[in-house]
Amino acid sequence: MRVSRRNALKGAAALTVIKPGTAFGTQANSAVGFGIIGTGGRGRYVGGHMARDGRTRLVAICDIFPDRIDLAKTHVPGAAKARVYTNYMQLLEQEDVDAVLITTPVFLHPEHFEAAVEAKKHIYCEKPAAPDVAGLKRIARAARKIAPDRVVQWGFQQRFSPEYLRAKAMVEGGTIGDVKLALSFWILGGVPPARFNPRYPPEQRRIRYWGRWTELSGGPIVEQDCHGVDMLNWFLKARPKSAVGRGGLRYPVVYGDWTTDHHDIIYTYPEGKEGWLISIKHAAGFRDVKEQIFGSKGMIETARTYYKLHGPKEGWRFTNADSLEDRSLIEKVESKREITIDAVEHFFDKILAGEPYNMTSVAVEATATSILGRMAYEYQREVTWEEMWRSA
Repeated sequence: MRVSRRNALKGAAALTVIKPGTAFGTQANSAVGFGIIGTGGRGRYVGGHMARDGRTRLVAICDIFPDRIDLAKTHVPGAAKARVYTNYMQLLEQEDVDAVLITTPVFLHPEHFEAAVEAKKHIYCEKPAAPDVAGLKRIARAARKIAPDRVVQWGFQQRFSPEYLRAKAMVEGGTIGDVKLALSFWILGGVPPARFNPRYPPEQRRIRYWGRWTELSGGPIVEQDCHGVDMLNWFLKARPKSAVGRGGLRYPVVYGDWTTDHHDIIYTYPEGKEGWLISIKHAAGFRDVKEQIFGSKGMIETARTYYKLHGPKEGWRFTNADSLEDRSLIEKVESKREITIDAVEHFFDKILAGEPYNMTSVAVEATATSILGRMAYEYQREVTWEEMWRSA
C-alpha cells in the first residue's frame, strides 16, 4: 500500500505560515531559539547536541507520536520545558523558533524542507535529501526560494570534521599527487533478522519502520550509504557521469522491500576518475566505515575517528614477494570528538556570525549519486546521470 504524506501525518492540516519578526526570537544577539521536527532517535541525538551548545535554547518540539515526545522530554536537555506540537506547521509559525532541525522520515524531507524555507528559518536537515528524484527536484525548487541571509545545512557531517578537512586540504594541496580513484566502504550491521516482531499497531508500522521501505527511505544505498557516496564526490571534486553495479540479497527480507543487503558500485567521474562504493549489511557486528583516496604519490584514509596518510618512505619496499606487512603509514591523527558536534557547531557559528551558508546543492548531488548507484544495480547495466535525472 502506498503511504501518502496525508496518511502518514494525519491531522497535519495546512496552516498559514507567518513571517518571523527578528533574527533571534524577540531579542537581537540572544541565544538561537530552535525547534525539532521529528523526535525519533536521530532527532534526539542531533537535537541533544544542539541543546548542549551554550548558545542555543530549545523552544519547541514536534512529533505525531506521544512516545517519541516523551523520549525527547527525557533525553534532550530543555525539551521538558519546550512547547509541544503534533503539527509541524504550527511549530514553524512560532516567531521565537529561529532555526529548525528536521529529522523526520526521508520521504517527508521535501515537504518539511519546503515549509521551513517558506517560513524563512535557518535549517539543519538530516540526510539524505529525498528517497527519489521527484523529491530531489522539489528540494531544488524550494532551494531557489531560500532567503539570502539564511544558513541551510544538511547532515553530511564529515564535511565539518577537522580531520576530514585536513585530509581534504592535503588532497587539494597535492600531498598524494594525482588522484584518480576513491573508495568508500560502508560495512556494518548485526546478524540478519530471522523474524519480524512489530511493536506497533498495523496502521503505524509503515511510518514507524520507514527505513525498511525503498519508497519511504530510498533503500539502504540512499538512506545509509549516502555519507560515503558524498565523500566520493567531495574528494573527486565532481559528480559522476555514470554508474555500473551489482547487488543482491544474501538473506531473506522479513519485513520491507529491500532488494539488496550488499552492493558494489563503480562510478565514472570526469577526467578518467573512478569512485567505488563497497557496502555490506548484516556484517555480524563487524564495522568498516571509511574512505580511501589513492593518488600517484600516496593514499589518505579517512574515517569518523581518524585520518591516516600513507606513502612511500625509506625502507618501504618489501624484502620479498610474500611479505605483505604495510610500512607505508606516515601520519595518523585521531578525531577529538564525535563529528556530529563539529557539524552542529558550524551551523550555529554561521547563524551567530550572520554569515549565509547553503549546502543544499551538495545534499541533492550526494543523494542523486546514491540513487544513480541504486538504479545501476537494479537495472544491471550502466546508467548515466542524465537518465537518472530524467526518471522523474
